[in-house]
Amino acid sequence: MKAALAGPGGELLHQARRATGRERGPEAVVAGILDFAAELRAYGADRFGEPARAAGVAVPGIVDAEQGVAVYAANLGWRDVPLRTLLGERLGGIPVALGHDVRTGGLAEGRIGAGQGADRFLFVPLGTGIAGAIGIDGRVEAGAHGFAGEIGHVVVRPGGIPCPCGQRGCLERFASASAVSQAWAEASGDPAADAADCAKAVESGDARALAVWRDAVDALADGLVTALTLLDPRVLIIGGGLAEAGETLFTPLRDAVRRRVTFQRLPEIVPAALGDTAGCLGAGLMAWDLLGTAAPTATASPAPTASPAATAATPPEVTT
Repeated sequence: MKAALAGPGGELLHQARRATGRERGPEAVVAGILDFAAELRAYGADRFGEPARAAGVAVPGIVDAEQGVAVYAANLGWRDVPLRTLLGERLGGIPVALGHDVRTGGLAEGRIGAGQGADRFLFVPLGTGIAGAIGIDGRVEAGAHGFAGEIGHVVVRPGGIPCPCGQRGCLERFASASAVSQAWAEASGDPAADAADCAKAVESGDARALAVWRDAVDALADGLVTALTLLDPRVLIIGGGLAEAGETLFTPLRDAVRRRVTFQRLPEIVPAALGDTAGCLGAGLMAWDLLGTAAPTATASPAPTASPAATAATPPEVTT
């Protein structure tokens, strides 16, 4: 779990981390989040002379943001956790916002990160899986049922590798960091090899790595062109572990997308700017949004955001 006290301008005033304790069960994770948030609020009151005014929470899995319920998270064992209500009660009745981890990170990237100033953006983190956040005029679109942006389950190779979602040939089975890791481990004969190792081998000119990398980039470009055809973003922000390869990824990816567009307008394709602080920052922004237009200046007291947030395979983050 990650936690932070966030100022109104997106500045992180204090950060902390703690293990989720998920080996002790889903109830223990919830209890840990509540305790962590309460401790963070107390720290803020002591450090800044005033308790936090609102909280934001970002969680993985299926989220009903309107009702404040963490509907389902496989890696945490959650089902229908009324997290907004629980946190509000624990934090003395302050307002609490609940969001999906990727959309929360996308909110931060869009407002204060790589997409700052863009009226339309698409944020795509490439990690264990692939997800997306659709940014429109400073907010992130959740969709009618909370599933907007699930680009990782766009089918790019019909009849291809089975996906846990029930389809075959989904984008994340070919272009996520875990997919590249698996492909490179098989191609190199090293079971411990991962996507970062593949990127290094690409840079050294290894033919096997180049083939693995090319397949992943081509699949990713196919999925992204589908997305930009539907959404017409001004900026396309790529984050997650695979983006850490830098221009080893971005140079061939930009070329691959450029070759595929016809009538579409090519968006600017840029790396994410906020790294693993995006979830904390996004949760803080959600919290300040609850306070409306009368948000205090950056020198005033911070707002807390408690957030178990990450991809489905990473521990939750708590941010305040």
